[in-house]
Amino acid sequence: MPQYDVLRCKPGNLGIAEKLFPEFPDSPTWRFLYCVLVSLVLLVLSLLGSALFAKTALITFMLISICYFTWILSVVFNGPMAVAIPKVNTPAYRVLVNASDPSQGTVEDFTQNLTANYTGWSFHTLGENMFPNYTMDYTTEKPTDFALMFAIIFSGVTGLMAGANMSGELARPSVSIPRGTVQAVFTTLFAYIATAFLMAATSSRYLLQNDYTVMMDTNFHRIFILIGIFSTTLFSSMSNLIGSSRVLNRLSHDKLFGCLLRPAKIEIGDRNPVVSVVITWICVVLVFLVGAMNKIAKLTSIFFLLSYMGVNVATLALELTSAPNFRPTFKYFSWQTCALGVIATGTMMLVVDASMSALGVVVLMTLIMVLHYQAPSVSSGSISQALIYHQVRKYLLLLDVRKEHVKYWRPQILLLVSRPASACSLLDFVNDLKKSGLYVVGHVRKGDMDSSAVVDPLQQVFPYWLSLIDYLKLKAFVELTMSNNIRHGIQQLMRLSGLGAMKPNTVVIGFHELAPSQATLQESQLLKDLRFSKIDRAAVVEYFTAGDYMPKELDGNLERLAPVDYVNVLKDVLHMTKNLCVARHFSKLDKEALSRGWNGQKRYIDVWPVDLQKPQETGLGWDNSSLFLLQLACILSMSSRWRSYTKLRVFICVNSLQDMHRRERQLKNMLQTLRIEGESSVVPWDHVVCHYQPTNGASGNTTIPSVDLPPAYISAFNDMVKRYSEEAAITLLNLPVPPNSAEDDGEKYLEMVRNLTDAFPPTLLVHGVSSVISTAL
Repeated sequence: MPQYDVLRCKPGNLGIAEKLFPEFPDSPTWRFLYCVLVSLVLLVLSLLGSALFAKTALITFMLISICYFTWILSVVFNGPMAVAIPKVNTPAYRVLVNASDPSQGTVEDFTQNLTANYTGWSFHTLGENMFPNYTMDYTTEKPTDFALMFAIIFSGVTGLMAGANMSGELARPSVSIPRGTVQAVFTTLFAYIATAFLMAATSSRYLLQNDYTVMMDTNFHRIFILIGIFSTTLFSSMSNLIGSSRVLNRLSHDKLFGCLLRPAKIEIGDRNPVVSVVITWICVVLVFLVGAMNKIAKLTSIFFLLSYMGVNVATLALELTSAPNFRPTFKYFSWQTCALGVIATGTMMLVVDASMSALGVVVLMTLIMVLHYQAPSVSSGSISQALIYHQVRKYLLLLDVRKEHVKYWRPQILLLVSRPASACSLLDFVNDLKKSGLYVVGHVRKGDMDSSAVVDPLQQVFPYWLSLIDYLKLKAFVELTMSNNIRHGIQQLMRLSGLGAMKPNTVVIGFHELAPSQATLQESQLLKDLRFSKIDRAAVVEYFTAGDYMPKELDGNLERLAPVDYVNVLKDVLHMTKNLCVARHFSKLDKEALSRGWNGQKRYIDVWPVDLQKPQETGLGWDNSSLFLLQLACILSMSSRWRSYTKLRVFICVNSLQDMHRRERQLKNMLQTLRIEGESSVVPWDHVVCHYQPTNGASGNTTIPSVDLPPAYISAFNDMVKRYSEEAAITLLNLPVPPNSAEDDGEKYLEMVRNLTDAFPPTLLVHGVSSVISTAL
């Protein structure tokens, strides 16, 4: 932003107008008008483009150098003199109204002839001025200290970044910016230190504290310093106006703040951002209303320090994350210098003003939150992604599968999806079931790689899946693969999904119905359009519900697993020692209905840990499968929406009424031991077990293969579950083990499972193969 230091607008220039142009009116209003008039000249020059600015840079530099050299000559040749204190220093001219009664206040008496000593070059004067002695700033009439002095001086050196602000106008910004910045820093440092020592060696402390135009008053002629100050101010103001307008223009092009800055994109001629220049000029005029830069010097310095700290943090992050494309050419660059920059800028922010630093940080965090909400996709990329990648890779290496323990087990789920348009409810349900674990949505597309194809066909499909995940608000990864055989493709997904110790330990798959489910995906089911998604909701719905979405076989049938292949997939899951979940009736699941309850009461998550192939083991000697079933139900009941609107209920079946009280007490003790909150319910099922009749004269303790379970037994169990769990939100049951021969018994097995769960509420059939919970905990 252009500095407010034209004529009377900078503390160091107060009194110049009176000395050279005494006929000019002087008041805060007139000073504001003077500044606006000069800024209008800057506006016109800036609208003409950066070419004019570049042409005047060398001329301005030579002019300023000549004016500065005249002051050096004055220091060398001028002798001692008395310098008048400027009238603008009103505190110096205040006298008591009544010397005997100080309580009556003061009045300004400009008839006084106040002077201060200019000693010329003197080591004695230099020695007196070597140590600090902070007094009052007569422009603001407030005490000064190191923090204020630093803020004022720091605001004057921010023009060093003018080249970086105009990087788009430079022919070789990667070379010009670091070289020009370093040269400017050292040149300015030398000039500032030299000026400070020369003034301290020639002017008394009283003169320095009461005459901010001492360089003008001690020069051969005031006009030289006036021209130098005016040239410096005019040029630096124009450079800041042009530079800040270019930054604003780039912000609008990157869409960092949405449509708010859209007008700033307008350019004319040779990419001259005229609207950005006008907006910047309006901001400058608003700053003029402050009246003096010293009033906001601390705040502006803190904002600059924040920006410098942000640059240091960004480069430090890139260096620490070992980003391959981050190759700075500055040979003195290192992570140590970046860290030093962060510490130095942060420390100086606190030194300048801790409260204003907090305000600056709040403003910065607000901008960061706005950017996070907008989630703009910019060509420059996001450094947060580099940081996340670096940390994730590091911690994935630390996550050792050999150190796993049952106490810290969590579900890491691979959900196999054929048609996502008919599985939205299941996708959402598994998202609740994962309990901060890994969630992978897997899909197999039938086909093979065509060597003549330009790109992998799955690359064209992948963005639609990612958009679907975003719109359904799932915290899931997407894995797609292609195979001539769906079963082999699923095997690939189970083996290769995940990374390191974060690999799926549980596979969820929808049940193989007699007829394929109808597509239910609608635009109203999806979240409103997301800012970072390049595919809108309508396009996602159209893609996944198109009639030709599922590629067809040569005979015109949909690509669908045959019953034999489906049962073989179930067996493959178990052979790979992964827990298996088969989901059925999830099209009935309505999570919104959970909040409404049923008859004003919470609905239930019903668990039936019964092994139908071993009805004689209905006690509490549960195997891994039953414990896994109970663990999943507990995890589901702990998720936010389910915890608020449902209760966990565990059923245990007994063969005789005499065992009911003992088994119920045992079940409650077990739930308490496992720290699972839920209701326990003991159900007599002798009317069901009576239909379980082993064949070939075997004893009643013999396990019958699942495909040979008597239909009457299955039907009786189905009726019992429907009677107790008809209004449950979801039921969880043990899945009968698939048959050894899918070719011979696959269809019979599916028919048995179909009869077992017919007319149930949403049902999850579970078979666990690993230990997921310990009763010893």
